Amino acid sequence: MKAVILAGGRGTRLAPYTYVLPKPMMPIGEYTILEILLRQLKRGGVNHIVLTVGHLAGLMQAFFQDGAQFDLDITYSFEPKPLGTAGPLVLVPDLDRTFLVSNGDVLTLLDINDFFKFHHEQGGICTIAMHERQHKVNLGVIDLDPSNYQVTDYHEKPVLDYKVSMGMYIFEPRVLDYIKSGEYLDFPDLVCKLLAAGEKVVGYPYSEYWMDLGNHEDYTQANKDFDSMRSQFLPEI
Repeated sequence: MKAVILAGGRGTRLAPYTYVLPKPMMPIGEYTILEILLRQLKRGGVNHIVLTVGHLAGLMQAFFQDGAQFDLDITYSFEPKPLGTAGPLVLVPDLDRTFLVSNGDVLTLLDINDFFKFHHEQGGICTIAMHERQHKVNLGVIDLDPSNYQVTDYHEKPVLDYKVSMGMYIFEPRVLDYIKSGEYLDFPDLVCKLLAAGEKVVGYPYSEYWMDLGNHEDYTQANKDFDSMRSQFLPEI
């Protein structure tokens, strides 16, 4: 199986660390976050990894090289200019079978085999791994009828439940037909294109551990979690 890992972003929310390190090379314990992900993908049956790189690409290549140290075949796809999260996919050669795409800064216990099995069972062009989150609004929320300004309901400090993308996707090769070469395109816009075209897009519900290293607070928490759950993330080490 093949996976594309998006590793070309600047990681501005983790500055100043990401001025000198690509975000996928931020340390979690004694490993980089991407190294943990690579080992998990290998355990899940992935044998070829394509890293889409841009910012500080040379460091990525010097560290991960051809992937032999992980028993993986690692190649690199260079973005000549920022193309968003979905745009770089058309630059990756030989995506002629079902493939996985992941952000390079995801810390999770998601079972890759189960993810692929679910995708094939559902028969969609795209399956998005999703996680439930809650957000507490620390204010009174008012429902209003705009036609007469009458209050129809009042919610004191409600808790909102919603589903978020985990930054991990499985695609069928024909998804590339919806991405123009050289076009800047993010995954939300790609998904909207697919839906508008009547394609089947599926959500894979996942309730166990997942953390996106998007900011300093989450990065600090991920390091604490890795220390206490190391054997679950990397049971082979």
